[in-house]
Amino acid sequence: MIKSKKYLVVIAGPTAVGKTDVAIKLATAFNSEIISADSRQFYKEMNIGTAKPDLFQLKEVKHHFVGQISIHDYYNVSRFENEALQLLHHLFQKHDIVLMVGGSGLFIDAVCSGIDDFPDPEPELRSYLKGVYQDEGIVKLQEMLMQLDPEYYATVDINNPNRLLRALEVCYTTGKKFSEQRLNSSKIRDFQIIRIGLNLPRPELFNRIETRVDQMIEKGLVEEVKSLMPFRHLNGLNTVGYKEIFDFLDSKITLQQAVVNIKTNTRRYAKRQLTWFNRTDEYAWFEPSEIKEITNYLTTICK
Repeated sequence: MIKSKKYLVVIAGPTAVGKTDVAIKLATAFNSEIISADSRQFYKEMNIGTAKPDLFQLKEVKHHFVGQISIHDYYNVSRFENEALQLLHHLFQKHDIVLMVGGSGLFIDAVCSGIDDFPDPEPELRSYLKGVYQDEGIVKLQEMLMQLDPEYYATVDINNPNRLLRALEVCYTTGKKFSEQRLNSSKIRDFQIIRIGLNLPRPELFNRIETRVDQMIEKGLVEEVKSLMPFRHLNGLNTVGYKEIFDFLDSKITLQQAVVNIKTNTRRYAKRQLTWFNRTDEYAWFEPSEIKEITNYLTTICK
């Protein structure tokens, strides 16, 4: 790392708020590159339903961690932390400012503050736990975690199967409670972090969400999901926009109802994202149209 100050600028916020457009404008202004911290955009098979940057946007500014893995690959937040830090070390040789944009709060925090270093479980254990989830559902995972680690059960989102599976993996692998092994302090980074939050008045944000969902349907979301039907059991596909279309393809609901459900679940997801980002006062909040104000803010800090 060279001696001059280096800055990681985080552009975070709820889905559909306009993070990609803002990040591209800022990256162009500061002659920089973009790291994606949207965990759904990591998968190369998932394009329309994850609102990936289009080909024009990808040509405008160099993006990293967009479509770099397959839905068949095992990937977790710890690996993202390590790979993103390695990439930042390389990028900071060329740039004083690098942007990280996304709505996956856990992945953003991993790069900014660190994540617990837990051992990877044996493949047999992961396969067993996934089988339990597929055969007996999320309630069984909840019961298992409640028995093994009631403290973590009391704080985790018990409707998030990935969080439950990860905690169970750690409990079984280490023989200790997951809650007893989590970090209580942040890791020190050799670059400065500036957090920008984007938001809009609730009616405007929800309108943008509904418009985006309609556009996804027009672009061929149903056809994309249909091509992924054989792999629907994979964790990457257990996400908003795909689950609802799977229900439609299973003839459980109409396409019209699937679209309504996607819009409803996306609004709920946006609310959860805002709750996550508002856990800290480190974000400076702007509307996505305030490019000049954001640029001035960054210029003042990064003198």
